[in-house]
Amino acid sequence: MSRRLELHPDRLFPADPATRSIARELYREVAGLPIISPHGHTDPEWFATDAPFGNAAELLLVPDHYLFRMLYSQGIRLEDLGIGGHPADPRAAWRILAENYHLFRGTPSRMWLDWVFAEAFGLELRLDSETADLYFDTITEALQRDEFRPRALFDRYGIELLATTENPLDTLEHHRTIRDSGWKGRVVTAYRPDPVVDPEFEGFAANLVTFSQLTGEDCHSWQGYLAAHRKRRAFFAEHGATSTDHGHPSAATANLSAVEAESLFDRVKHGGASPQDAELFRAQMLTEMAGMSLDDGLVMQIHPGSFRNHNHLLFERFGRDKGADIPTRTDYVHALKPLLDRYGNEAHLSIILFTLDESSYARELAPLAGHYPCLKLGPAWWFHDSPEGMRRFRLMTTETAGFYNTVGFNDDTRAFLSIPARHDVARRIDCGFLAQLAAEHRMEDWEAAEVARDLAYNLVKKAYRL
Repeated sequence: MSRRLELHPDRLFPADPATRSIARELYREVAGLPIISPHGHTDPEWFATDAPFGNAAELLLVPDHYLFRMLYSQGIRLEDLGIGGHPADPRAAWRILAENYHLFRGTPSRMWLDWVFAEAFGLELRLDSETADLYFDTITEALQRDEFRPRALFDRYGIELLATTENPLDTLEHHRTIRDSGWKGRVVTAYRPDPVVDPEFEGFAANLVTFSQLTGEDCHSWQGYLAAHRKRRAFFAEHGATSTDHGHPSAATANLSAVEAESLFDRVKHGGASPQDAELFRAQMLTEMAGMSLDDGLVMQIHPGSFRNHNHLLFERFGRDKGADIPTRTDYVHALKPLLDRYGNEAHLSIILFTLDESSYARELAPLAGHYPCLKLGPAWWFHDSPEGMRRFRLMTTETAGFYNTVGFNDDTRAFLSIPARHDVARRIDCGFLAQLAAEHRMEDWEAAEVARDLAYNLVKKAYRL
């Protein structure tokens, strides 16, 4: 017999009764604040067309690499889940998730999904093999109603702004459609130049040809290539972008002379670059992008330290971003020094650093952000976007960087309905952390309430210049 699905009102709050009481009060202050989602990977076409989501699997399973990554680790074929464009019966795929839902016990995915099931769809029994069809039918039928269309859900959950992420070759047609539709929801883009910045990105040489055609610049000359970036950044800003994003294997930066940079570009532009030249070019381009951000005001996000597409067979069969990325050790102190030597003292430049290497929090990232005026720390990211990861982030960075050299929370998700679920988790964890400080008389109650509001809402608006 299936068990009841209930969300405890005190979930994620401290176990100590006195501290938990403080956390409850703080959470009441922030639970209803608007959601700002300044960085993510949801599909802008959802909001451009406002077409209904097709079914439960299409909405919740297929776009969520956290889910199919876990299922794949247990020997379940991605083809059977409908991943990567492979045809699969969505009901059968959903049954696979339901039959294996126990795999997610203790994971953030379980918390997010249970929130969606209970809060969004009113389900009262837990997902398992017996309730799989009930879930599929309840969710799929609900999705055909107007109140479950993308724009209605956007409004229902108080999303004030949502940023998607596109590359320089994207025409941004969906963002134009949103802008011209008259809908008041604010969906903006972010500039992710990896396909034309990373010489090891598949199709890099062909991408430069397209980049030239799109911008009218000669992207096989160093100056033309840089001019093309400036043009596309301006184009993205016209479509609401306030930030750029850089997903490099490392945080390496370089500060080459103009002659050295041009010579390096000549070595990589036709493809087949050596690993050393590829890394040096990515490093130089982070510094070039920082200079452009100083000129045009776009906030720069650096998301380094993932070994992308570690499972080569999976990459060949299903493409990028299919759950086979693995965190790596990441150096920041030495890696960022060339960029910081050039721009680190520029108060008008804003660079947000993320990490998958938690060992760098207290040793490197907090001291860097606690000194350089251009640096801020992004929240616990990706593999660490969990209650424990969020607590570790606060514990290891606050003493050196404080709260105000961080940027609040962003969800970095492809799964639309996990946005309100994830923001709720972040607000609860931050309220618990602040409650502990207040209980220990390290912070006044009114200060804790003020910081809670800043972490949930104010800091992200300031950091992303919204």
